[in-house]
Amino acid sequence: MSETRIHTVTKQLPKFSNSTSEILPFVADWLADQDERFRRKVLKIFEGAAVDKRYGIMDVKSVFTPTSFEEKNTIYVREAKELGTQVLQKALDKSGWSADSLDYIITVSCTGIMIPSLDAYIVNELSLRPDILRLPVTEMGCAAGVSGLIYAANFLKANPGKRAAIIAVESPTATFQHHDYSMANMVSVAIFGDGAACVLLSSEPEAKGPKILGEEMYHFTDATHLMGFDLTNTGLKMILDPAVPEMISSNFPQIIYPFLEKLDSSIEKVDHLIFHPGGRKIVQTVDQLFGQLGKSIEDTRETLRLYGNMSSATVLYVLERFMEKDINEGEQGLILSFGPGFSAQRMLLEW
Repeated sequence: MSETRIHTVTKQLPKFSNSTSEILPFVADWLADQDERFRRKVLKIFEGAAVDKRYGIMDVKSVFTPTSFEEKNTIYVREAKELGTQVLQKALDKSGWSADSLDYIITVSCTGIMIPSLDAYIVNELSLRPDILRLPVTEMGCAAGVSGLIYAANFLKANPGKRAAIIAVESPTATFQHHDYSMANMVSVAIFGDGAACVLLSSEPEAKGPKILGEEMYHFTDATHLMGFDLTNTGLKMILDPAVPEMISSNFPQIIYPFLEKLDSSIEKVDHLIFHPGGRKIVQTVDQLFGQLGKSIEDTRETLRLYGNMSSATVLYVLERFMEKDINEGEQGLILSFGPGFSAQRMLLEW
């Protein structure tokens, strides 16, 4: 078995952006016909979401203008192709790799629908090899960024001397439901933003970057109701159960400790937490769990503040922050994300 390393991480932000304070008047207008107590409650959710700014594939006025599922998905497809191509090209440029040196391409997205999948367009646009292996990951939500890392790691472990790219492109703003006044929709509007990220990995002998010590998925039995989308005539309608933070908290020991033990590690040996910021409450829950152990998730909190939750791409933004740090050899990092299923995906790195 060869060593697999994370070589490069890059991000690409959509063209539009707004601070939360700039979005609040649009929220107030959107809820103008609702009960005043409800309006105040929703505005407080926005103000307390710990998100200062977010980016979008549409300007904020377009987001709050009722349109059909087809119209929003058309924008998603157009912008996903552009963002996906840009973020992979940026990663290739940063690493000094040629496009035709890639052996495996994984594209990750759950916020729109396109067939052929995004990877097919990127293969054409950047002239990737005709024999490149393609894997679109489309229905794993916020956990899919780490899922992509896991699939790439398994491929590379079994195939020494190869290169893989993971491209996550998400647009939660394209899923906004204008006539859905459920709390799930209110919370999702308050925390989500759009973004794209790319990770390049290698199993070549000369590969640079933190090596992957191990990876694993954890499935919560009979918890499919906690998170996901319902496909409706107006698009993808958010499912977000308020029990999610408690589910994470109560299952935390069996998610973390056996996984680390299998890899001859422990939470004491983990120096860096590379955690997906699902939202303020989940960040607080994990902060309390890890804080008791003297661990910081400041980079997770800061990523949420700067960009919001961009579904699968977000944990890769956190990973990029660690890739840019001067980390000592031998230090370990734990990547962790949660998503529909309900599931937890984990990966242990060593610098």
